[in-house]
Amino acid sequence: MKDLYTSIENHYLKEGLFEEILGRLKEQGIGPEEVSRTDISGVDEFHVRGAAVSEELASLIDLGGARVLDVGCGIGGPCRMLAEKFDCNCVGIDLSAEFIKTATALSKLVGLQDNTSFLQANAVDLPFEDLKFDVVWTQHVQMNIPDKAKLYSEIYRVLKPGGYFLYYDIFKTGKGEVTYPMPWANTAEQSFLFGWEDMKELLKGLGLSDILSTDQTQAGINFFETLLTKLKEEGPPKIGLNVLMGEQTKPKLMNLLAHLKTAKLQLYSGAYKK
Repeated sequence: MKDLYTSIENHYLKEGLFEEILGRLKEQGIGPEEVSRTDISGVDEFHVRGAAVSEELASLIDLGGARVLDVGCGIGGPCRMLAEKFDCNCVGIDLSAEFIKTATALSKLVGLQDNTSFLQANAVDLPFEDLKFDVVWTQHVQMNIPDKAKLYSEIYRVLKPGGYFLYYDIFKTGKGEVTYPMPWANTAEQSFLFGWEDMKELLKGLGLSDILSTDQTQAGINFFETLLTKLKEEGPPKIGLNVLMGEQTKPKLMNLLAHLKTAKLQLYSGAYKK
């Protein structure tokens, strides 16, 4: 299992990521002393529809002042958004040491270091005591985790009674084999997709109540089609997900779009209450 997690961490590895982001900002005439959170939102929200869907997810409940855990936080974009717009105190964990290093540096860069903190940790072994958080939040993470029962039981464990689990994720439908590479995996050996109904059964078994579920598939398709048109007309953005995925950005996004359009994969978001 250790070799698997090392392989997954290496999949996301982009050394010198913070320095590259600073360099790309400089190319746009934005110096380190004047960077705002929105200046980096194109790169620090590593999921379909980016910052827009994070704000939608945040609006599902009253998040004001909540203590939030972001499981699989990437380089910290959602944590910073929740801290700035909803006055949340956010902790992010991620398997990637480079992501955690970058997330910490970016929060300091935009002046949100007092309301956000980040640490390298495994989602199936959360380094927190029971009943710690008002909200646990996760976006596009479970696809890299084989032990779903352990993942969601850990989320349940650290969530306070009356607290909320908010999710936005990619699920398989059983309508055909998945072709790689994908944004979360170069090969099938790094990918552990399961069905939305399977997740619902797991969460129900833990005692979580389904408050709201939204099929986000068509919204994701629309997003990608608009993005690809823009890429064709204008080329890669100065600061976008291409910074994280490099030369494989286009094939990964094209594969994901194709699978959404053929209903091999689907996107769902929603809220559960403990």
